Amino acid sequence: MVEAVQGAGVVVTGAGGGIGAALARRFAAEGARVVVNDLDGERAKTVADEIGGIAVPGDASGIVGDARDALGGTVDVYCANAGVAFEDAGPGQPLDEKAWAVSWDVNLMAHVRAAHELLPEWLERGSGRFVSTVSAAGLLTMIGAPSYSVTKHGAYAFAEWLSLTYRHRGLKVHAICPQGVRTDMLAATGTAGDLVLQPTAIEPADVADALFKGIEEDRFLILPHPEVAGYYQARATHPDHWLTNMNHLQQKWEEAR
Repeated sequence: MVEAVQGAGVVVTGAGGGIGAALARRFAAEGARVVVNDLDGERAKTVADEIGGIAVPGDASGIVGDARDALGGTVDVYCANAGVAFEDAGPGQPLDEKAWAVSWDVNLMAHVRAAHELLPEWLERGSGRFVSTVSAAGLLTMIGAPSYSVTKHGAYAFAEWLSLTYRHRGLKVHAICPQGVRTDMLAATGTAGDLVLQPTAIEPADVADALFKGIEEDRFLILPHPEVAGYYQARATHPDHWLTNMNHLQQKWEEAR
């Protein structure tokens, strides 16, 4: 058992399935009191009933108050997990602005809004934990998914900013950056996901395991796929070589479409 989360009030957004459900199950198994949030109220209730948690359905951008009330007035851990992805229609057919707006709102601004609500209490008492489900796309990129890649970079940057700004005041921040995970979102990525993500895809429970190892080791960056560290280093030290390799994947994707 991880002592840091025993008895803690935990909120997991987008927890009706996939990574969110796996996180909710793991926190409950570790002795936390868990609020399960999802836009789909039935899915949220199903997971909550399974783990002895509390379902708080609704848009992840605005559920902090209701979740806090459901937990008796205190949120100790907030998992900003809800996310959306849109596949580009192809070269010369960019996403429309509505898809971009939804991506910004769910993948980034929901994190910002939650943090703004939670920080005053956390800073006053000197403790709190913010868990951001980012994606390896937030460190690297993803072919065929411009709005996802860009907004996940933003989510990573925001988590990084929170950590560097408030760690001396007791805030713990973790950025989870997996590659492919066997979820409904992966299934919806089409040929790009088949090419890049499916070959090394892991289970949602593996992501939860990686997070809890990171909590025990007090690490910011959580890499369920350890090889991402090497890709991230290559991107930083040899950007043109890295971009050329990614362009080769882009070309393979275009040929496969």
